[in-house]
Amino acid sequence: MESHSRAKGTNFYTIGLSYKKADAEIRGHFSVNEEAKEGILRQAKKEGIEALLVTSTCNRTELHGFAQHPFQLIKLLCEHTHGTVEEFEKVAYVHKNSKAVSHLFKVGTGLDSQILGDFEIISQLKKSFKASKKAEVTNPFLERLVNAVIQASKRIKNETEISSGATSVSFASVQYILKNVENISDKKIVLFGTGKIGRNTCENLVKHTKNDHITLINRTKDKAEKIAGKFNLVVKDYANIQSEITNTDVLIVATGAQNPTISKQLIHSQKPLLILDLSIPKNVSDDVVELPNVTLVHLDHLSKMTDDTLQRRKQYIPQAEVIIEEVKTEFDSWLETRKFAPTIKALKNKLSTLKDAEINLQRKKYADFDEEQADIISSRIIQKITNHFANHLKDDNTSADESIELIQKVFQLQNK
Repeated sequence: MESHSRAKGTNFYTIGLSYKKADAEIRGHFSVNEEAKEGILRQAKKEGIEALLVTSTCNRTELHGFAQHPFQLIKLLCEHTHGTVEEFEKVAYVHKNSKAVSHLFKVGTGLDSQILGDFEIISQLKKSFKASKKAEVTNPFLERLVNAVIQASKRIKNETEISSGATSVSFASVQYILKNVENISDKKIVLFGTGKIGRNTCENLVKHTKNDHITLINRTKDKAEKIAGKFNLVVKDYANIQSEITNTDVLIVATGAQNPTISKQLIHSQKPLLILDLSIPKNVSDDVVELPNVTLVHLDHLSKMTDDTLQRRKQYIPQAEVIIEEVKTEFDSWLETRKFAPTIKALKNKLSTLKDAEINLQRKKYADFDEEQADIISSRIIQKITNHFANHLKDDNTSADESIELIQKVFQLQNK
């Protein structure tokens, strides 16, 4: 794929940071909300970046796109987040061309997730590509690549058991509560935030704790009421959060705010309080641990929980990697075909020009010249010739680059 990219004076890069080297606080600095994503894509289009995919989850933030130098993408990210270039360079990774493609396959299929086999990333990729298409910052390469990753993800989910057993951040949080809070079915639980992680956590709480003392709070009350109605739970106004925290035993925070929403000042109870922060950036201020009755657990800790389910999943990694390789080989084959497509098109145009000139000459020479018949026959011959060349270039035993160069030289072609 290197020659395909460099032909346009650019390379395909992935720049990003993840849970592997960046802690929750640093990841929070580079977290990209919807507004920032739109801003990045808008600026990318203005700067002439042909195709760009922006992904940001609680585990990672990445930009995948064509650029003359990866710093173009790093600069874009830093200008639209709270992170700095210096901060980024300490924890970042940059992948180029085939390595960037392999990385996106690994991420999109859950092999690089904080919790192995967590497939929530694929819906993020679909959403991100939709945003790129809307902003007109995409091309056939990126579209084909995203579709190939989606295909690999589906196959791995269907053909292996790498996602068997319920394991996700939301499930891990409920597992932690079950292991660390006695008589959980009798305890009061407050869930603050009803976005995707909040909804999943709520479902797991109801299913596994058998607790009917769960209260939902959300800044937008009607969103909480929709979920509460499904599980027959209580909803309280955001204005009541302080009094609700005072009465609760477990507080789960899954809000999407850019700054902490829970601080030491909000907590006035003396009884033991377990707080789980499932947000990126962190939505619970670190100062809460100064209170002797408070235990604070962040999602990074939850994600490190290795249980039997995760251990069992690891045995399916080789199977998943075989599927990725199969789909990636198909993608590489398509890419190779695209590499010589402009040459075949230019050859066809050149032969058509020669045909038109010859038909024009014969028309002047012969009064009864059947122009229509001559056009049909010569067009079919041109098609057969170009098919032969295309098949030759597709042959595994052929050096496509050398053949393309020879065809261009012999027929004096200029690709358009």
